[in-house]
Amino acid sequence: MPDDPVTLLRTGFAIVLVLFFLTWRLSARKDNYSFVDVTWALAFAPLAAWYAVTGAGWLPRRAAIAVLVGLWSLRLGLHLWRRVAEHHPREDARYAVLREKWRAHPRRAFLFFFLAQAVLVWLLMLPVYLIANQPAQGFHALEIAGLALWFGALIGEALADAQLARFLKSTRDPAAVCDSGLWRYSRHPNYFFQSLLWWGLFLMALPAPWGWAALAAPLAMLHFLLHVTGIPLTEKLSLQKRGEAYRRYQRTTSALVPWFRSAE
Repeated sequence: MPDDPVTLLRTGFAIVLVLFFLTWRLSARKDNYSFVDVTWALAFAPLAAWYAVTGAGWLPRRAAIAVLVGLWSLRLGLHLWRRVAEHHPREDARYAVLREKWRAHPRRAFLFFFLAQAVLVWLLMLPVYLIANQPAQGFHALEIAGLALWFGALIGEALADAQLARFLKSTRDPAAVCDSGLWRYSRHPNYFFQSLLWWGLFLMALPAPWGWAALAAPLAMLHFLLHVTGIPLTEKLSLQKRGEAYRRYQRTTSALVPWFRSAE
């Protein structure tokens, strides 16, 4: 088993590149690029397993981080798979927008987009690599704090997803806005808790050598959620679909961090 850090990281990068390339081939064949969401979620599990198996750190810590990330990855991946399968062959509206934007060369553009997702997954897993190579015996207080934050975020994300799914099944009005449960206090509680997951990983990685470098992961996640394919595109599509009802929701409800609603 290779123990050179560069080799381990390169191999991890190769794993996710292959997964996303194969997903691109499948998506192009099925003419539905929504499959990238499923691969994005599921790709974390094999990479966590790779780092745990090849890591040089304390075995209980390596096993714990592999199980934690694997459970989250599988839960989210299965949730997204059900959503994609229910709507196939209809594509997620976000990718329909990108398809129109890249209509001159959609296959090539989506290939670069998919490979960019592979780079993001690899970057987001840097804390897991550092945790798996933390040599200290026993769990540090920061690791325990990070673990508590991780579990809280995992429960919050799953609850937000379940509340939204229940709302969508209970209404026939396509313009209806989900503003109950966690969605009453945040327009994107699922994104909020997804961001917290990586702050939890950052805390767990902080006691490791070079642990401060793990800060790149939660910052990258926050950037994508706030400025790239997360909130901006989701909000744009929600406004197009729900109109004034969603504008009213925007005026009264926090975008990301759950908070008390304000008056219009």
